[in-house]
Amino acid sequence: MSRDSEPTDHPALISVIVPVYNETATIAELLGRLRGAPFEKEIIIVDDGSTDGTRELLKQETGIIYLQHDHNMGKGAAIRTGIRYATGDVIIIQDADLEYDPNEIPRVVQPILAGESEIAYGSRFMHGMPKGMPLPNRIANRLLVWAVRILFGQALNDEATCYKAFRSDLLKSIRLKCTRFEFCPEVTAKALKSGHEIREVEISNYEPRIKSEGKKIGWTDGIEAIVTLIRYRFFD
Repeated sequence: MSRDSEPTDHPALISVIVPVYNETATIAELLGRLRGAPFEKEIIIVDDGSTDGTRELLKQETGIIYLQHDHNMGKGAAIRTGIRYATGDVIIIQDADLEYDPNEIPRVVQPILAGESEIAYGSRFMHGMPKGMPLPNRIANRLLVWAVRILFGQALNDEATCYKAFRSDLLKSIRLKCTRFEFCPEVTAKALKSGHEIREVEISNYEPRIKSEGKKIGWTDGIEAIVTLIRYRFFD
């Protein structure tokens, strides 16, 4: 797909941005799954100041674009760094753990490649909450989708999904300020406020992990996300 969605004789290139912070337990397997997923890709790894040996592991990897922050700046800052280096037709975010299956990326980005939408989110919740997700996180996710409906008038099932995909030129045009987990609500708010519709695509292979397994985001980040949605709806 070219920038104006006209047919070309080459497959669309998907830029996969992976923000990483202290993920020695999962990063090698995640990269293996990404490499094996059936789509044309560039893998952009942004190490956000890891101190557990992740950086040393990544420096041995080939076939990736490897970027690093000297100290931990936050997931949003890592994504923003990755966006600057992305050259694909579509950009999608991939967490460094194993909660999301890269084999589902082609389905998530399909509405963009088909010219049906400029933004597509992979929804975990089209058939209810997945087993294993802690109750506080379930509540935070439900509050988030209701906040989006009330503030922006779009009915989303899963605002906080990692799998957010954008036509590359659109995402690069959004003026992002986020440094932490508020990337999700900020980019959602700014896209919707600008009049863009978000297409949701069901994903089915989501495996939630808990804090003891390295989960970094918690229910308090859900509250911050709601505050972020309100801020960018009315004050930015």
